[in-house]
Amino acid sequence: MISIPSSTFELDQIGEMPSICGREAEIHAAVNHPELVFLPTSNLHLADMTAGFACALHMHQPTIPAGAHGELIGHLQYMFEHQGEGDNHNAGVFAWCYARMGEFIPDLVAAGCNPRIMLDYSGNLLWGLQQMGRNDVLDHLKKITCDRQYQPYVEWLGTMWSHAVVPSTPTPDIKLQIQAWQHHFAAIFGIEALQRVKGFSPPEMHLPNHPDVLYEYIKALKECGYRWLMVQEHSVEQLDGATLTQDNKYLPNRLVARNSQGETISITALIKTQGSDTKLVAQMQPYYEAKSRSKQQLGGKSIPCLVTQIADGENGGVMMNEFPRDFPRPWQEIKGQSNGVVGCNGTEYLELLATVGITEADYPVCQGVQQHKIWQLVNPAQSDTASVENAIEALKKTDRQFHMDGASWTNNLSWVQGYDNVLAPMYQLSALFHQKFDALVAADPTATNRSDYQAALLYNLLVQTSCFRYWGQGTWTDYAQSLYRRGIALVNS
Repeated sequence: MISIPSSTFELDQIGEMPSICGREAEIHAAVNHPELVFLPTSNLHLADMTAGFACALHMHQPTIPAGAHGELIGHLQYMFEHQGEGDNHNAGVFAWCYARMGEFIPDLVAAGCNPRIMLDYSGNLLWGLQQMGRNDVLDHLKKITCDRQYQPYVEWLGTMWSHAVVPSTPTPDIKLQIQAWQHHFAAIFGIEALQRVKGFSPPEMHLPNHPDVLYEYIKALKECGYRWLMVQEHSVEQLDGATLTQDNKYLPNRLVARNSQGETISITALIKTQGSDTKLVAQMQPYYEAKSRSKQQLGGKSIPCLVTQIADGENGGVMMNEFPRDFPRPWQEIKGQSNGVVGCNGTEYLELLATVGITEADYPVCQGVQQHKIWQLVNPAQSDTASVENAIEALKKTDRQFHMDGASWTNNLSWVQGYDNVLAPMYQLSALFHQKFDALVAADPTATNRSDYQAALLYNLLVQTSCFRYWGQGTWTDYAQSLYRRGIALVNS
């Protein structure tokens, strides 16, 4: 068991604060714009495309209270400092994985190829790289993010700052997590780069299915300027409860959320298909699947479909060893062919569809999985909180398959069951944080610049990190308890 000093909390255990708040008005104004992002520089033409494929890399290392004196450090730093534990000998390879797209993309472009990649880096990881002084990694990322030569090929996806899984995140903190990532990204790559971030990648591909939580999630995403969300195919259903049709998995869907008050909201969803995520992306399977598909009908027009897939960008032997070998192959093959199969990032694909008049109104409609059971018992036109909650409780008693825990990339792992010792403190800290600061921020929005607000927000977000409910009881839940105690000390000070 690792010793985690936390009996007394001092602000120097934070070190330099990450940029997670304080620029809300500026960022809100910057990201809420109607301009096209990729189309002005895209070299793709819809008429020439039969099928597209979109690959995303998810990168994350949690922040843990495991420095020499209990300081907050990134787990990558811990790996470097404890090489003899578990798989920590991979630290150097992981660090290279975080940087290597800054090598791969320029090399392929220089070779006359037309690559595409989407990147999802948690705020934890970005902060950890800063804390370690790994400017070499960050400079590689800045090259493909800020150099206009490479912007057509790389799309960043937003995410929850501390890799919090949305269904079990306190609802008032969903937007704070989203905004914190936007702050941090802008601080590193600039506000202009943030303006191009229009897709969102949920940690663990976890989608809430409680009507009120899903509604607030989509509302927060849209308020933060996002245009689309990546979802796992089995985390959504058609309005009648049926699974998505095979063809609809390769088209944009319109994800609709109806809350218990009868209000509705929607956002575009790109569907990540099931499968062995890292193996599929490492071996560039989406390209080979796209080669087997043809155009599909949407909105009365024949359009190319899109095969969408995401995987950890560093985790596992296939990503460390096979991906560097296999990533260049499709781009080199496409360079010498004209079969209509191309790489295409998410926002670019949606903007290309818009050029022929296809909009969200044309997309097939889906909703959170299991929601049809609720609306069979509750008249949406006459619903309220009590009727929805009564229906949920009744279904839990009569339907063993029913739950409101959300759905993610795996069906055999829960971020809720068995973690009361993490969840209860997490919700308590969140409640105390909002009790202390919400009125202050409402009266004066610049209060988010206060050091006490920023420190308390940091710990509130950190306790919500999914890793503390992934690796089982022991060291990782101890980390969560330590962060909770420090957060409580801050909000009570």
